[in-house]
Amino acid sequence: MSEMAPGSQTVLDERTEQFEDGDHERFSHYVPKNKLVKAMVTGTPVVALCGKVWVPTKNPEKFPVCPECKEIWQSLNPGK
Repeated sequence: MSEMAPGSQTVLDERTEQFEDGDHERFSHYVPKNKLVKAMVTGTPVVALCGKVWVPTKNPEKFPVCPECKEIWQSLNPGK
């Protein structure tokens, strides 16, 4: 999981995008940045730290971070 170091980034789990109401159910997820770029260009799925699999197409900045991804990331980087 060292791939998640400085180039890590959050990405929106698009499976929840189909709902107009309930933004609280939408999350952005941690995935390796290099895999994110490839997925955005080729349309291939990515796997988040929490295990979610999807093809990213949306801007994740307006959504909260997935609590499970955040917990896993913090356990991998305890000093940060």
